[in-house]
Amino acid sequence: MAAKKPENMAFEAALDELDAIVNELESGDIALEDALKKFERGIALARTSQQKLTQAEQRVEILLQADDEAPLTKFDTNNE
Repeated sequence: MAAKKPENMAFEAALDELDAIVNELESGDIALEDALKKFERGIALARTSQQKLTQAEQRVEILLQADDEAPLTKFDTNNE
């Protein structure tokens, strides 16, 4: 079964997979070529997870603004 693209995964699922990859790489019982593939996958998962976390923080910040009279601003879903 092909792995899901990181951007299509839930935040928690991406973190779980990233944790499993880190454990595998730390064990040292993996061939170099496989380790490089796992490392690439881990980087993609980490970057996507960071973007999702940043978006969630932005949403919370908008919701917690104290000024009810503040003008509405467009939520940027492409924050990179």
